[in-house]
Amino acid sequence: MSTIQPVILTADPDVLIGFYTELFGAEEIFRVPEEGPVFYLGLRIGDTDLGLVAKAEAGERGAPRVLLGIGVEDVDETLGRVAALGGSVRGGARDMPWGQRVAHIQDPDGNPVNLTQPIPAR
Repeated sequence: MSTIQPVILTADPDVLIGFYTELFGAEEIFRVPEEGPVFYLGLRIGDTDLGLVAKAEAGERGAPRVLLGIGVEDVDETLGRVAALGGSVRGGARDMPWGQRVAHIQDPDGNPVNLTQPIPAR
């Protein structure tokens, strides 16, 4: 378990489960309750845990409740799948001076997500 775990509050956990599963290969590792409508869902993406909490009054859609930076193998390929999964592209992929390729997206709830990929040393 990570010392710090990002948790997203959402009025529609099923939509976010689909988004993070399809785009990043998230795996469900914990669910409360085990049966029926979910209150808390623990997902694992790579070696990191992400929590989703169902909350009817999660705030306005588009009002960020968390910022996630998620490392991917290919930013450009991942970016091409965002819209079909209900997310939106906020900024195209760019090479940054600190050695990462980065693109800015939003998940279907409007939470900002940075897609990151190391730039190979030349």
